[in-house]
Amino acid sequence: MEKDDSYNHILKYTSIFGGVQGINILVNLVRSKLVALLLGPDGMGLVSLFNSTIKMVSDSTSLGIAMSAVRNVSEAYDCHDQQRLDENIGLVRSWSAIVALLGVIVCIVMSPLLNTWTFSWGNHTLHFILLSPVVGLLAVTGGEMAILKGTRRLRALATISFFNVVCSLFISVPLYYIWWEKAIVPSLVLVALSQCLVTIAYSWRAYRPHNIFQKKYMGRGWDMIRLGIAFTIAGLLGSCADFVIRSFINHNGSLSDLGLFNAGYMLTMVYASMVFSAMETDYFPRLSVVHDNGKPLSIVVDRQIEVSIVLVAPMLVALLVALPFVLPLLLSHQFLPALPMTQLMITAIFLRAAKLPVAYIPLAKGDSGSYLLMEALYDVVVAVATLWCYQHYALIGAGIGLLIGAIFDFLMLNIYMGAKYKFRMSRYTTLIFATHMTIGLITLAVVRLCSHWLYWVAGAACLVASMALSALFLSRNTDVMQNIRNVMQRFTNRRRHE
Repeated sequence: MEKDDSYNHILKYTSIFGGVQGINILVNLVRSKLVALLLGPDGMGLVSLFNSTIKMVSDSTSLGIAMSAVRNVSEAYDCHDQQRLDENIGLVRSWSAIVALLGVIVCIVMSPLLNTWTFSWGNHTLHFILLSPVVGLLAVTGGEMAILKGTRRLRALATISFFNVVCSLFISVPLYYIWWEKAIVPSLVLVALSQCLVTIAYSWRAYRPHNIFQKKYMGRGWDMIRLGIAFTIAGLLGSCADFVIRSFINHNGSLSDLGLFNAGYMLTMVYASMVFSAMETDYFPRLSVVHDNGKPLSIVVDRQIEVSIVLVAPMLVALLVALPFVLPLLLSHQFLPALPMTQLMITAIFLRAAKLPVAYIPLAKGDSGSYLLMEALYDVVVAVATLWCYQHYALIGAGIGLLIGAIFDFLMLNIYMGAKYKFRMSRYTTLIFATHMTIGLITLAVVRLCSHWLYWVAGAACLVASMALSALFLSRNTDVMQNIRNVMQRFTNRRRHE
């Protein structure tokens, strides 16, 4: 098969952000381990409740500017029109400040209700009032990140991502060590503040804030706001689904169950983010400039699906096999009851790798209605499935519910995008997905049914098969294997000369 430069491009930027995410993961794992030891499942459950509630408020008040603004800024940047770009940046910053203030006010006013909805014990109204600045800081950070994404400041974005994780480690861990659960609220505020300041430092250095808060911006940018409102509603639905799931587990199970659920979810999503982080920064702007439907659109989406799957599949297989040792190593032995649920969550990530590139299609087209419809249907299905399965099968039921939601989302998106935008996954892409998905399901069966030496032999065979298929794909379609051989050849020649 003839090599395509688009594969090399995708792999290059996925590697850049994947490499940064790899470092971030190591730092995050240290932080998670220390936090798990300091707070335990109950403390992590409490952090999860505060985070999910604040995210719900943030999503409902931010007007989706963090995502919709990327499209506006990207179009101005591609036109090489500096005046238009400056105006779009000023527009984004002005509206970000407005929604930041709105978010803080809403969080303060709604704090008694948030306390009632979130907790069945104690009065946490003051906690939500103290957390209100986090909502505003998230809005400002989101706007500045949108500017950097739209102007392709990829190196800055990678650096910001690294510093944010490091700040989170060095702020939260000492506070938890000294004050334990009493430090949760101050830690969340200080981490959000540090992340906002780091982002502003890079964004303002690239584009100085010289034209914000002008009257003309109040009547402009309605396309951005219209798409952003769809993001807001979709984000609110997603946050509500997450909030309902976590609150249901807290009320009908225990805070420990919630901590175990959060630990499993965090562990799976952290690893997958190594690959998925590149989509929003590189893939989304590229997809936004594809104006034709059908084959031109399908080619771009297929390429992204293929690279995502071949990169993430071996990592997921390795994580499935090693999870009985990874879970207590990264967290503690208290989190071993989350093992079966986490194995199912990992399996759902295979589907996520294949569906995310498809999910970006309506965003790139500015089709707020389709995006909102897809998100709403998924949120309803995943919430209902998870609640029902958890009620009947306890913690492993939550994993079953999330897997059901992932299957539904994958099928729904491909059917709808095929009808709406004539997107068709090619036979080659389908073969790659089906092969790696089959290996993933076999691995799941191995880790659930096998034990002792058979577990390790069969698990190793699955990992070797997955790695071999990925290596074959990269060798045929990219220069990465040839580059590796060249590096090894130069190393060998140097050793000979020595």
